[in-house]
Amino acid sequence: MRITILVFAKLRDLVGAPQLVRDVAAGSTIDDVWQALAGEFPAAAPYRTALSAAVNAGYAKFSTPVAEGDHVAFLPPVSGG
Repeated sequence: MRITILVFAKLRDLVGAPQLVRDVAAGSTIDDVWQALAGEFPAAAPYRTALSAAVNAGYAKFSTPVAEGDHVAFLPPVSGG
């Protein structure tokens, strides 16, 4: 199934684009999506412990399943004022 992955800040710099379209297996979770992304872009892997995730604009746990057409966002911590 096809999903869109959205990345921000440093992750966007590491992958070279603000969004990627990828095919994932049926039954995949957000964590599966992250593992595939980190496999494709190994420099992103260390950011996993600091990330939040969202599916279709709602925060979600990494154990959340994804579905055809979903938008999965990986959100780095926000800083500043």
